[in-house]
Amino acid sequence: METENAQGPAAEPPPAAQAALAAELVRRAEEDQQLTRRARENPTALNRHFVTRCRAANADALRAAVARRGWPEAGQVGEPASTAALMILLHTADLGFQLTCRDLIAEAVADGGCPAVHHAYIADHCAVELGLPQFYGTRIDAGTLCPYPIRNPETVEERRQDVGLAPLAEHLPALRHVVSGIPDSGCPELATPWT
Repeated sequence: METENAQGPAAEPPPAAQAALAAELVRRAEEDQQLTRRARENPTALNRHFVTRCRAANADALRAAVARRGWPEAGQVGEPASTAALMILLHTADLGFQLTCRDLIAEAVADGGCPAVHHAYIADHCAVELGLPQFYGTRIDAGTLCPYPIRNPETVEERRQDVGLAPLAEHLPALRHVVSGIPDSGCPELATPWT
C-alpha cells in the first residue's frame, strides 16, 4: 500500500517503524500535557519556557515524520498515536505547516485513514487562526468560554453530528462547569452565534 506525503508518494513504513513512530507521538503528546499541567498549576516563566520548548521540539519531530511518511494515519500508527499527532499539530506555532497537514488529514479522512473529527479540529483551528468563521465550533474563546464565530451557524449541529461531536448545547455547559466550577451561565446573546 502507498501513502502520499507532502513531497509525493512514499512507501508505507515497515511495522517496526510504524510502532516506533506511534510510541514517539504518544510520548511527545503526553510530555506536552504534563508540562502544560505543571505550567497551569505553577505559572512561572520557567514552566512556560518548558512548554514552549517542548512544543517546538514536537513540531520539528512531527514535521520530519510528515515529510518522510505523510500524515500519521490511524490505520498506520493506531488511533491513539494519530490523535497524539493531531494534538502536537494543534500546538504547533507554524500555521503554514498546520494548513498543509489540514489538507493531508482531509485526504486521510476521505480515504478512511483517520476519524472525521480529526479534520474538524484542525479545520476549525486553521479557520480561526486565519480570522475566518469556523465550521464545527470546536474552538472556544478562553476569555468568554463561547465558540469563536461559526460559519452557517444554523447547521452547525448537523456538521458536528456528522463527525461525531456532541451538540454544542450539551458540550458548552459541561465545559463551562468544568472550567469555572460553577453552574453554566451561558454565552451573552450576541456571542451565541448558533441560536
